[in-house]
Amino acid sequence: MHETGIVRDLVRHLEAVARDSGAESISGVQVWLGALSQFSPEHFREHFDDEARGTMAEGAALDILTSDDPADPDALHVMIRSVDLEVAETED
Repeated sequence: MHETGIVRDLVRHLEAVARDSGAESISGVQVWLGALSQFSPEHFREHFDDEARGTMAEGAALDILTSDDPADPDALHVMIRSVDLEVAETED
Protein backbone atom coordinates (compact mmCIF):
# COMPACT_ATOMS: atom_id res chain seq x y z
CA MET A 1 0.00 0.00 0.00
CA HIS A 2 2.92 2.35 0.62
CA GLU A 3 3.80 2.29 -3.07
CA THR A 4 0.22 3.16 -4.03
CA GLY A 5 0.35 6.25 -1.82
CA ILE A 6 3.62 7.40 -3.34
CA VAL A 7 2.27 7.13 -6.88
CA ARG A 8 -1.10 8.64 -5.94
CA ASP A 9 0.70 11.70 -4.52
CA LEU A 10 2.87 11.93 -7.62
CA VAL A 11 -0.19 11.90 -9.91
CA ARG A 12 -1.89 14.56 -7.78
CA HIS A 13 1.23 16.71 -8.07
CA LEU A 14 1.30 16.23 -11.84
CA GLU A 15 -2.33 17.31 -12.08
CA ALA A 16 -1.65 20.41 -9.99
CA VAL A 17 1.26 21.35 -12.26
CA ALA A 18 -0.90 20.81 -15.35
CA ARG A 19 -3.82 22.86 -13.97
CA ASP A 20 -1.52 25.68 -12.87
CA SER A 21 -0.06 25.76 -16.40
CA GLY A 22 -3.45 25.81 -18.09
CA ALA A 23 -2.83 22.44 -19.71
CA GLU A 24 -5.54 20.24 -21.15
CA SER A 25 -3.65 17.03 -20.45
CA ILE A 26 -0.32 15.50 -19.54
CA SER A 27 1.30 13.81 -22.54
CA GLY A 28 4.50 12.56 -20.94
CA VAL A 29 6.30 12.16 -17.64
CA GLN A 30 9.90 11.29 -16.87
CA VAL A 31 10.50 9.87 -13.40
CA TRP A 32 13.64 8.76 -11.59
CA LEU A 33 13.50 5.77 -9.24
CA GLY A 34 16.12 5.66 -6.51
CA ALA A 35 17.90 2.37 -5.90
CA LEU A 36 16.13 1.92 -2.55
CA SER A 37 12.71 3.25 -3.63
CA GLN A 38 11.10 -0.24 -3.57
CA PHE A 39 10.01 0.09 -7.21
CA SER A 40 11.07 -1.72 -10.32
CA PRO A 41 10.15 0.09 -13.54
CA GLU A 42 7.42 -2.49 -14.22
CA HIS A 43 5.98 -2.18 -10.71
CA PHE A 44 5.98 1.62 -10.92
CA ARG A 45 4.28 1.53 -14.34
CA GLU A 46 1.48 -0.71 -12.99
CA HIS A 47 0.82 1.65 -10.09
CA PHE A 48 1.04 4.73 -12.35
CA ASP A 49 -1.44 3.30 -14.85
CA ASP A 50 -3.90 2.51 -12.03
CA GLU A 51 -3.56 5.89 -10.30
CA ALA A 52 -3.61 7.94 -13.53
CA ARG A 53 -6.85 6.37 -14.74
CA GLY A 54 -9.47 9.12 -15.05
CA THR A 55 -6.96 11.94 -14.50
CA MET A 56 -5.14 14.36 -16.78
CA ALA A 57 -2.19 11.93 -16.67
CA GLU A 58 -4.12 9.00 -18.13
CA GLY A 59 -2.35 7.77 -21.26
CA ALA A 60 0.79 9.84 -20.63
CA ALA A 61 4.00 8.35 -22.00
CA LEU A 62 6.08 7.24 -19.05
CA ASP A 63 9.88 7.42 -19.25
CA ILE A 64 11.39 5.69 -16.22
CA LEU A 65 15.02 6.24 -15.24
CA THR A 66 16.52 4.06 -12.52
CA SER A 67 19.47 4.32 -10.21
CA ASP A 68 21.48 1.39 -8.91
CA ASP A 69 23.43 3.49 -6.38
CA PRO A 70 22.20 2.83 -2.82
CA ALA A 71 24.60 5.52 -1.56
CA ASP A 72 22.92 8.26 -3.61
CA PRO A 73 21.36 10.82 -1.24
CA ASP A 74 18.04 10.36 -3.06
CA ALA A 75 18.18 6.55 -3.17
CA LEU A 76 14.90 6.23 -1.23
CA HIS A 77 13.00 8.64 -3.45
CA VAL A 78 10.90 8.73 -6.60
CA MET A 79 11.37 12.04 -8.39
CA ILE A 80 9.65 13.73 -11.31
CA ARG A 81 12.32 14.80 -13.79
CA SER A 82 10.10 16.35 -16.44
CA VAL A 83 6.47 16.74 -17.48
CA ASP A 84 5.17 17.23 -21.02
CA LEU A 85 1.90 19.15 -21.15
CA GLU A 86 -0.70 19.63 -23.87
CA VAL A 87 -1.72 23.28 -23.80
CA ALA A 88 -4.35 24.73 -26.11
CA GLU A 89 -2.98 27.26 -28.53
CA THR A 90 -4.46 30.71 -28.20
CA GLU A 91 -5.17 33.05 -31.04
CA ASP A 92 -3.58 36.47 -30.83
